[in-house]
Amino acid sequence: MEILYIALLTLVAATVGTITGFGTSTLMIPILVMFFPPAEAIFLVSIIHWFGSLWKAVLFRSGFNLHLLLLFGAVGLVASYFGAYISLGSNEQVLLRLLGVFLAVYALFLIFQSKFKIPANNLTAVSGGALSGFFAGMFGIGGAIRGAFLAAFDLPKLVYIATAGAIGLLVDSTRIITYFVGGATLPKELWYGLLVFIPVSFLGAQIAKKIIDKIPQNKFRVIVALFLLAAGIRLII
Repeated sequence: MEILYIALLTLVAATVGTITGFGTSTLMIPILVMFFPPAEAIFLVSIIHWFGSLWKAVLFRSGFNLHLLLLFGAVGLVASYFGAYISLGSNEQVLLRLLGVFLAVYALFLIFQSKFKIPANNLTAVSGGALSGFFAGMFGIGGAIRGAFLAAFDLPKLVYIATAGAIGLLVDSTRIITYFVGGATLPKELWYGLLVFIPVSFLGAQIAKKIIDKIPQNKFRVIVALFLLAAGIRLII
């Protein structure tokens, strides 16, 4: 896959990922694993995703929920390490399909059972941090699960995005280090490609910031669910 195509994918994923709050990985990983070895694709996207989380945290910095950040982030750090460590020798394809089934079923339930939601309490935050951190480390995809659990707290749009971005920064830092120490690397052209992908991810976040204000608050939860469904179906296929 040429650098230009990856850059276009990064732009779309960064825009959509910022709007929904679950980051670029959910859209990029299922596509890139068709062209690159899974470990290589996950490592590449983890770097791009780290910067994507940084852009969200900076652009929407007035909206942090510190309490959720601490609960999600602390356990997410540990879980991300274990997920990344295990992924270095796991069958990623089977596990990605299992994750896809989970996301699709959960998203469908959100869409058709609008009154249902996970209880908004500390246990939910800790569980969400553990699951999203582990799956982020294992598959490179954790933001969608994080978004599902954050949705339980019915956060305002800006707070939702900023908090998800800050949590993503913590989790991504841990797994990138674990991947690198474990021997993960990229071809030379992809290292150079990051000089394009990273600025493009910022452009996507900027576009999302303009679009997000036009999305009605009462439809935001449904939009998140639809993207979760799309991600789940893509992983299953």
